[in-house]
Amino acid sequence: MSIPGGRRPAERPRDKLSLLRNHSLFRDLPAAVIEHLGSYMKTRKVARGTSIFAKGDPGTGLMGVLAGTVKVSVASADGKDIVLNLFHEGEVFGEIALLDGRPRTADATAMSECELVVIERRDFVPFLSDHPDVMLKFIEILCSRLRRTSEQVEQLILKDLPGRLASALLGLTAQRKLDPASRTIAITQQEIGEMVGMTRESINKQLGAWAARKWVRLEHGAIVVLDANSLRELAETGSGSDE
Repeated sequence: MSIPGGRRPAERPRDKLSLLRNHSLFRDLPAAVIEHLGSYMKTRKVARGTSIFAKGDPGTGLMGVLAGTVKVSVASADGKDIVLNLFHEGEVFGEIALLDGRPRTADATAMSECELVVIERRDFVPFLSDHPDVMLKFIEILCSRLRRTSEQVEQLILKDLPGRLASALLGLTAQRKLDPASRTIAITQQEIGEMVGMTRESINKQLGAWAARKWVRLEHGAIVVLDANSLRELAETGSGSDE
């Protein structure tokens, strides 16, 4: 459900129009068009832990994050959360149901106090009809999402924990367009464990081993990638020691 290519980490959207101006989908549109689209946007504040929408809910609109973090996930057969993506300030989500008008394909939950913007489908679809260049970007984004989903399935089937975790960390750095000098990922060990299908304890053990090798540095609520090349080599082989 992701729309990659949102804001750069240094860019914090100050309002709903800033979100549009900073996002790759909309930044090339004329100022008057952005203001017109912004007139359709409604803001919504959501408390931490609140469900934003559930799988199967009507797909009524596209959402953007002005502040906070949103988790998009699905439940496994045994009831565990499988995290598909985390969305931070300046990013948008919910595009699939927006385009086809069918029910939501996953759950969205506020991981912190959030301020969101919503563009209703009844307003956005006519806008896309009038702006085919934006529609083409949506098609590119959906293709990218399909590729990413295929990669996630491949990782779960073919890679062991170290390979999956390395791939996830590299994917998060690429998706957030992080500064290569910092590569700080704002994510907890519980959250990334849900992304790769492993327990927090297993994640903690593996990250601790990598921290000892200076591949990563662990901070409160964040992971800093120090040696992307070593992680990339491990991700490409698909396996490695957890010691």
